[in-house]
Amino acid sequence: MSTNFSRSLSLLRQEKGVSQRVAAQALKVSQALLSHYENGIREPGLSFVLRACDYYNVSADFLLGRTLSRDGTVILDAESLLDANKSPGSPVRSDTQAMLSRKLVVNSVDLAFSLLAQTGNEYAIRSATNYLSTAVYTIFRHLHQVSGRQSADLFSVSPQRFALSAAKIDMFTSEMEYVESLTAHAKDKGSFPDLSHEALQRQQSALYQSLLHIIHVTGIRINRQFERKEDAPSFHETYPKENP
Repeated sequence: MSTNFSRSLSLLRQEKGVSQRVAAQALKVSQALLSHYENGIREPGLSFVLRACDYYNVSADFLLGRTLSRDGTVILDAESLLDANKSPGSPVRSDTQAMLSRKLVVNSVDLAFSLLAQTGNEYAIRSATNYLSTAVYTIFRHLHQVSGRQSADLFSVSPQRFALSAAKIDMFTSEMEYVESLTAHAKDKGSFPDLSHEALQRQQSALYQSLLHIIHVTGIRINRQFERKEDAPSFHETYPKENP
């Protein structure tokens, strides 16, 4: 089984708020064996998978990482996604991959700002807007720059500053301000929306499906980067010390 299974198994237990000992008793295995399953050391049989699905109230496809929806629903194509920003004249509609990618991002951003609006924190909303705006700016500027067909006069930030990561610095600053705003909001006991899976699935199921997809795919991509670094030989393994 894939690493998605062991990761899902561990995350579901943590989300349920139970210890390995309690979960192991309910799943009729030893705590040591459950630990092996959650860490990907051993693979369980079908009977355990079925018990885990019943215990955590999820589908086998979700537990095995075959779908992002807990009830087993699969995103089949771009048209099956709700488009939070319908624009019939959009040129990306002629390309399935571009349309799917656009919908996933637009829907997820729409949900994120909907949740931020519920906090009433204008500073957090503004800093989140700045962060995402700079990301879009960067994507377009690289496209504009590499095409080599347009004048750079469109941009007020000089090519030298852009090349020296001025946009990345702005994104980092915006992210820092965003976190500080939310932290201050929590300290002042400001209100936050219910971000549990059940609440989001119930209230924003269509948009939440897109966000789940982004969370899943991005998590895999990030973890792969770290896995590559962990698997890479160390400096001393690559260049062993010479014998004195």
